[in-house]
This record gives sequence, structure tokens and C-alpha cells, in this order.
Amino acid sequence: MKVTFLGTGTSQGVPVIGCPCEVCTSLDYHDNRLRSSVFIEYQGINLIIDTGPDFRQQMLRERINRLDAVLFTHEHKDHTAGFDDIRSYNFLQRSDMPVYGRDSVLNQLQQEFAYIFHEKKYPGVPKVSLNEIRNEPFKINEIDVTPIEVLHHKLPVFGFRIADFTYITDANFIAKDEKEKARGSKVVVLNALQKEDHISHFTFDQAVNLMKDLKPDKGYFTHISHKLGLHTEVSKELPDFMELAWDGLQIIIND
Repeated sequence: MKVTFLGTGTSQGVPVIGCPCEVCTSLDYHDNRLRSSVFIEYQGINLIIDTGPDFRQQMLRERINRLDAVLFTHEHKDHTAGFDDIRSYNFLQRSDMPVYGRDSVLNQLQQEFAYIFHEKKYPGVPKVSLNEIRNEPFKINEIDVTPIEVLHHKLPVFGFRIADFTYITDANFIAKDEKEKARGSKVVVLNALQKEDHISHFTFDQAVNLMKDLKPDKGYFTHISHKLGLHTEVSKELPDFMELAWDGLQIIIND
């Protein structure tokens, strides 16, 4: 499996518009973060988790010319706003795009992108097939996907485990039974927003402690805000098996 971090930033991205802090003005490319998303290549299937506002830019940057499915964690705009640009893959592949999400996500997409779902469609709108998922394993083609339900304040969000890769973003609570679904993963990705307490995201320390509990071979942190600090400085605080993810980072997970 090959995983590419398309974006590792929080809802505003980094730099934040108008912010003069040392992170937002940093010249280190590790400190420039688009909205969080990952691209997964596995068993001949290309899939993406979330299509945020930077979806088009991310796909162009990584030169991704084929996409077989889209998987959504939840309905917030920093994870769905790029949905319209799926149409490029309709044109390239001459097929509808399979989209997977819980009912609240699919309902939100149909409201915010209503023109896509009209009976009399405007020429050129995206063509998608909606697939509702619940908190139970499912398949994308022949790939087994296990949802992991977490809470983003009071909003249920799905993390996902695919083989030995677990991806969890926008969370500040994971029940014991759900956490066990991630245990044994070779690679775990968690959100680590900032060092101060937050109503809906794990803090840096909370994410580190959860990673210590899960004990993957390698742990990465994503959905990072400018408040966390400079990449080079924060990285020094992490145990050897943990790392701050960055935009464009690619990892290989062997079976």
C-alpha cells in the first residue's frame, strides 16, 4: 500500500489568511498545510479520503490521473468542499464516481451540491453513485474497509482502517471498542490540532498518549493548526516512532 498525504492542515489551512505568526510566515515547506486528505493506492485501486477545498490543487500537484472511489469521514466543508472537481475523473474515465459516506454525509452532499442530483442535469456536472456506509465493515471493490466511529465534539465521524493502515481525523473521543479496531495497525494517523485544549480535536499531548497506547510501528499526526508550532521544533518533542505528517509525504506499508 502506498499512502500520500495530500493535505495535513486544519480547516483554515496553514498559513492562515492574514496571520503574521512564525508558523504562517515560515519558509519551511513542512509548515505549509492544505486541508487534510490522503490518497491510497492499494491492490490496483486508487481511492481518496475526503475532498476538501484544496482537492483540485492536491490532485494536480500529485499528478493523480485515475481515481476509483471517494471515501468521506464526515460532512464538514473542509472535508467536502472540493466535491465538484470529481467531474474531471468522470471525463477521463467515462464512468460515474463511487462515493462512500454515512447517511448524514450523503444528505449534506445532496443539499450543498443539489445541481449534481437534479433529475434534469446541467451538462458537465459530476456523475456519482452514492453508497451509504454504517459502522460495520464494507468493501470498495475487493478492498476491505473497517469504519472506526469517533466523536468530533458531538458529531459522529468515521475513521477508517484498510489492511494495516488506520486513518482518524477530526476526533477528540474514541470509545474503547472503537479504539480496539485500530490496534495492531502498522501505521496509524491521528489528528493533533494544537497544544491547548480544544472542544472538538485531540490536543498534541492527547494524540501522543493515544498513539503510545495503540503502539503502531509508525504513527503520524495530521489536521495540524498553526498554533501547534513550527514543524522542526515540534518534531523534536516526539518519540522515535512518531512523526508530524506533511503535505506530499508518501509512505509504503508492506503486507
